[in-house]
Amino acid sequence: MRVPIPHDLPKEEVRRRLRERMHELPAHMPGGVTDMTTEWPTEDCMKLTVAAMGQTVRTTITIEERQVIVDLDLPAMLSFFKPLIASAVSEKGAKLLSGPSRKN
Repeated sequence: MRVPIPHDLPKEEVRRRLRERMHELPAHMPGGVTDMTTEWPTEDCMKLTVAAMGQTVRTTITIEERQVIVDLDLPAMLSFFKPLIASAVSEKGAKLLSGPSRKN
């Protein structure tokens, strides 16, 4: 499932916000997160794996100039919830990107 999230930030700021706020993700997951790992194979691509409610979701987040693309590999058991998950990812992602900017 692919969810685009528009933004008007420099890529560097998007990367900073993702790195600084990714720890907030478990608080938004129903049933609690049992395991979460992140890695940055490139500066504009983050891989995220989240285990929750007995399911594992692998996600690739790609930072583009005007949008962030969130690609979720949903297990079959969660495919029924695609519209709900897409809406939550879009809403929470937009909120994360519109958060306070860096103070200099």
